[in-house]
Amino acid sequence: MEKVAEFTTKDIPTACSAPNALVKKESITSNFKYLIVGIVFGIVFVKAEIISWFRIQEMFRLDSFFMYGVIGTAVVVGAISVFIIKKFNIKTIQGETVIFHPKKFNKGQIIGGLIFGLGWAITGACPGPLFAQIGSGFLAIIVTLLSAIAGTWVYGKFRDSLPL
Repeated sequence: MEKVAEFTTKDIPTACSAPNALVKKESITSNFKYLIVGIVFGIVFVKAEIISWFRIQEMFRLDSFFMYGVIGTAVVVGAISVFIIKKFNIKTIQGETVIFHPKKFNKGQIIGGLIFGLGWAITGACPGPLFAQIGSGFLAIIVTLLSAIAGTWVYGKFRDSLPL
């Protein structure tokens, strides 16, 4: 049985604070499973109206519980999943150990969350359903996608000079 070496983020030359600890490389054809899951995920988003600008606006106007229910359900399912993975030491499909890296809280997360929420309220889109919205024919969302990419680039460029 193969043992996964212990490491810290300092051991990996990357700007990412939660690097992928994948030891075995996947072939290009094995990545089709991610494509299939992404397509199913997009179909579920469309059918559940999660990509609906109207539903998102309802949430921000506090007119409907629908989106809060969806988000709350996702948080509960995620928390239970992490608990089960840790409790039963569940491995990846490739048989590798799942490592949860500790996270440090800082005030920049509050500021970033407020900016993210403001952008979400204005555009009616968050990164999850962007591609489902574009695939559904809402081509104006391409501007939102390009803005998200530009914002990510700007953050990466100035990350070290930003206040915590």
